[in-house]
Amino acid sequence: MSTLRVTAHAAAPPEPSPWVQRWLSTLPAGASVLDFAAGSGRHAREARRLGLRATAIDRDADALAAAGEGVATRVADLESGEWPFAQERFDGVVVTNYLFRPRFALLAALVAPGGLLVCETFAQGNERYGRPSNPAFLLAPGELFDRCRSAGLRVLAYEHGLLERPRPAVVQRVCAARVAGTEALRALG
Repeated sequence: MSTLRVTAHAAAPPEPSPWVQRWLSTLPAGASVLDFAAGSGRHAREARRLGLRATAIDRDADALAAAGEGVATRVADLESGEWPFAQERFDGVVVTNYLFRPRFALLAALVAPGGLLVCETFAQGNERYGRPSNPAFLLAPGELFDRCRSAGLRVLAYEHGLLERPRPAVVQRVCAARVAGTEALRALG
C-alpha cells in the first residue's frame, strides 16, 4: 500500500458560481438553502456569507467536512435508497455540476412555495472541452427548462451556452420558482 504525500500548498476552495451568487442574493436574510450534491459545500458557504441558513448534502463525508462553520451537513446517497428529506422544503435549492434525471422531480419538490431552484450543469457539446463527455451526464437542448416546467416550477431565467471560466464548458442553467399563495392556487386550477 502506498501513501500519498502532499507537498504543495492546499488549493484554495473553489469559488461559488456567479449564477448561483446572483440568485442566492435575492433570498431574504435567514432563508433556508440546500446545497444539493454539495461536494465541499462552496455554495452552502456562500449562502452563510449572505446571512442564509445553509445545509449541504453529499455522499462524500470527507468533502463535506470542508463545508465550514455554521453549515449543517448530511451524508446520503442521493441516487439510490430512501429519499433523505421526507417532507422538508427549502427557500432555495442549489445544484451545480450534477445531473441525475431519475430523481429530478424529487429535487424540484424540495423547493418551498415562493422558493427558488438554482441549477447549473453540463450540456451536450461539453464533450469538446473535456469531462463530463458521457451523454448520460449532458443535458439535451432545452432539457433543464422543460424539466423545471414539468415539475411545476416557473422559469425566471434560463441560459444555454459556452462558459469560458473557470474552464471552457457548455452548460445550461436555470433559476425557477415554486409559485406561492393565491398564484399557486390559480396555477393548480
